[in-house]
Amino acid sequence: MNSRRIIAAHKNGRSVVAEDASAPTNLFDSVPGFDPAVIWGTPPTPTIPWDGVDVAKAASTVMPQVGGTRLFVVTFPPDSVMAEPTFDPEAAGAEYMQRLPGLAELFEPDCPGMHTSDTIDYDIVLDGKISVEFDDGATVDLSKGDILVQYGTRHAWRNVSSEPATMIFVLIGASRG
Repeated sequence: MNSRRIIAAHKNGRSVVAEDASAPTNLFDSVPGFDPAVIWGTPPTPTIPWDGVDVAKAASTVMPQVGGTRLFVVTFPPDSVMAEPTFDPEAAGAEYMQRLPGLAELFEPDCPGMHTSDTIDYDIVLDGKISVEFDDGATVDLSKGDILVQYGTRHAWRNVSSEPATMIFVLIGASRG
């Protein structure tokens, strides 16, 4: 997805555009069409004015600390991409570990796609159709404009359509009670 990332901040006590550039992308080589781009992040206690640090870019993990946030834009290719004879699950796994540190480790090897994170997630479908599968096997179909709020639930995303689906994810780091 081609989009811009505009950062509004303060300079000399006035609001200014601190950055206006193409939004980051993270296109995978091993999973054609998969683009899980981390757009922005905040530390556990963000301050105003902004200190000029792109927390998501500077962090060693794509996952937020408790109280911190991450903004992702993710394009999911159809699940059929992973069924192609040329698909290499080992290469995909290695690329996940390299490009999505902190998140990749949460995926369950015995149940493809299933994962649980210590986050509260706001998940918004921008384009396409996608399904989310939960622990009990229940599946919820989502389409453009639908919003899912998750409280650290175990889930997997499934794109059984023939078209890509693009979503925005806002993750807020949380602790388990």
